[in-house]
Parts: sequence; structure tokens; C-alpha cells
Amino acid sequence: MNSNAIADPAHPSDDPSAVQAQSYPNGHLGHLTQSEEEALNKFRAILEERGYWKHGPPASHDDPTLLRFLRARRWVPEDAFTQFKDTEDWRVANDIDVLYRTIEIDAYEQSRRLYPQWIGRRDRRGIPVYVYEVKPLDAKTVSEYERLGNQTFSDAKTDGKTPSGMLRLFSLYENLTRFNQPLCTQLKNREYPEVPITMCNNVVDISGVGLKQFWNLKTHMQSASQLATAYYPETLDRIFIIGAPMFFNTVWGWIKRWFDPITVSKIFILNENEVKPTLESFIDIKNIPKKYGGELDFEFGKLPLPDPEFEGVLEWENGYTSFPTGPLLWEEIDGGKTMACVLHGRRDGKKVHERICTIPKVWPPVPHQKMNGVVPDPEVLKTIEEKHSSDDTIANGEEWKKLDIKDKEEQPASGPDAPAV
Repeated sequence: MNSNAIADPAHPSDDPSAVQAQSYPNGHLGHLTQSEEEALNKFRAILEERGYWKHGPPASHDDPTLLRFLRARRWVPEDAFTQFKDTEDWRVANDIDVLYRTIEIDAYEQSRRLYPQWIGRRDRRGIPVYVYEVKPLDAKTVSEYERLGNQTFSDAKTDGKTPSGMLRLFSLYENLTRFNQPLCTQLKNREYPEVPITMCNNVVDISGVGLKQFWNLKTHMQSASQLATAYYPETLDRIFIIGAPMFFNTVWGWIKRWFDPITVSKIFILNENEVKPTLESFIDIKNIPKKYGGELDFEFGKLPLPDPEFEGVLEWENGYTSFPTGPLLWEEIDGGKTMACVLHGRRDGKKVHERICTIPKVWPPVPHQKMNGVVPDPEVLKTIEEKHSSDDTIANGEEWKKLDIKDKEEQPASGPDAPAV
């Protein structure tokens, strides 16, 4: 691994597996130390006291989301609150939910084709894998993208501070957190299946990108990176940079200043001989694009390829056999037992609401728990309101823990252990 390219005191190791050992699943739901549990409880209390979190049921924000902010701010609840408050205020000021639900699908697709794209596959831990080819993102393309971004492409209001082109970019982050991560959480054929998925991996291909192109993209990429770090913290597991030219040491000097030390520690620069063995140590070879030594026939710009692992789990509807472009959301149906994937947005000015597929809901296991980004079944909410009062509601993590204890008590001695979550 090209350790010289990323030599930095903040970088704990030049080995990506070291990051895995240090950070996953440690610090995630079900794998918290006592001090981390205490920080989570204190963080919830601060948010509730200041009007940024509602107890429910269901709670306004799930524990995996709260833990993202705590990990980003090194488990200091007050620091996590500051970032959480800034994020929630920004979301309200820019109507992020409205933007995602009403964005023109053509505008969404234009953004999707220019930024990291999900290949339709996951690593061995079930974390989705994205590929990003930077070469197509030249100055002319960015200029045209930003020009078109000033046109109306959704029903959302804005704060007048965040550039419209950047807001379109954030529709892709909404897709990650509200469609992709909930989907990957429900798929249990992975390591640590009890841990909800809240991150992604990125393979960033900078082959053929010259110094002039890097310089022309500097301002755009800096703004995009810093805004994403501020408002979507801890959604990144690793970035593998491939095809770095000789002058990349100079470029790296700019880039690492855009991120906090934790994010910098997740970026790894691979030379040509390291690409295949490194990726294969985390991702099954059948899920690695052929371009990087794997077997997957994925081409950048195309839609994600359906994973064979979906068979027998997902049920496609309305003629769909793969996920289309556009803002996708999950909605609970069948009394909360099933999740339906629904395409939103607008086509030619008309609102879209098309069901793509369904999948059994296996997380969270408690009916009145809510996964961020998933629309609860109205009938379940009605039942919850009838059966629970605010006095006897238990917070997400505590309810989960009590359920686990209860399950273990009810199991016969010869039966398997319930997953520790």
C-alpha cells in the first residue's frame, strides 16, 4: 500500500483491515462499551430536553442515527448535539424531505451519473459498495451541472445559502440513508447481521485525471465533501483510491484538510498491485467490478446490478426486476411486517408513486421502533398509540436489550443463543 501518499499523524494504520478491527462493529448498536452506552443515554436526554428528539413511540430518530453523531464527535454528547442541531436546522431550512420526495427524476439521474454509484452489491459485512470515476467530472460538466441546478427541480424551499447544485447532490445522500442502508440492514446474509447498516464503502477511481482537472474541481469537491461531512456524519466506512498519478501527493495535501482526522484515517491509496488483493479481502470477488480484478460486469454510469442474494427475499412488482433511478423510499405495510420500496419524485411535472418491490422487515424487531427513513405503517402507529403511554415507553436501545434478555430466558437450554444486540 502506498503509505507515503497518506503519511499523516492522524492516520492510525496504512492497513484497511486495521480500521475494521478498530471500528466495526465497535461503537455500533449492540456493541457499545459502558461509557458509550452512558454517552448515548446522555445524548438522548440532551436532545429531548432541547426539543430535537421525541421519545415516541416511535422515537423521532433511531439509535443508529444518534450513534453516527456520537462517533463523529468522539462520544462527547454536547459536541454531538451541536452537529445534530446544525444538521436538523439545515434539513428544515432546505426542506430536504420535500426535496427528495419531489425532485424531478431526470435531475436526480443527472446527479447520480456524476457522483459515487452503488454497484448493487455489498461487502462481506453487508455494507453497500459504491464506485466513483472522477474523470467524467471535468470543469465543463460541473459548470453545466451547477447552471442547471439553479433551475427549479423540486417543491423544496431553500435557505439561500446552500447552492442548488449541492442540494441535488444531497438527494443522493438521502438515497443512501433512506433507501440503501435500510435495504442492506434487512439482508441478514452478512457478518454481524444484528448490526444495522449505517455506512458505505467507496472505490474512487482517479485514473486519467490530470493536475489541471484536479485544480479545476478543487472548489466544487471541497464544498461537496465538507457539507457531506457536516450533515451526513459517519456514513463512510472506507475510501479506496485507485489509479493515483505520481503528483497525487500534492493533491492529497489539499484533500486531507477538507476532512476531520477520523475521516482521513478511512482513506487508503492503493497502487496497481494492491487493488485486487485489498478489495478481495473485504468484498467477495463476484461483487468486485471486472475493471478492478473481480467478476462483476458493472460499468460506471449504469444502474446497480441486482444481487443474486435478493432472490427469495425481494419480491419485484409492477414489472420491475431491478432498482430504477430516482428517489426511493421504504414504507411499512402488512402491519409493519413487510417493507415496500416506492419510487417517488416527478416525471414531466407529475408526481410519481410506484411500488418497486417488497421485503420482509426483520429490523428493528420491536413493532414500535422506527428505522430512520422508513415510513411506519399507519395501522401500527394507531395500535401503538392505543397500547402505550409516554410514561411506559422504553428508548430504542433499552427496548432492544430487554427483548434480547427476554428471548434468552424463554429459549430451551439446548436451543441456539439469540443474537447479542
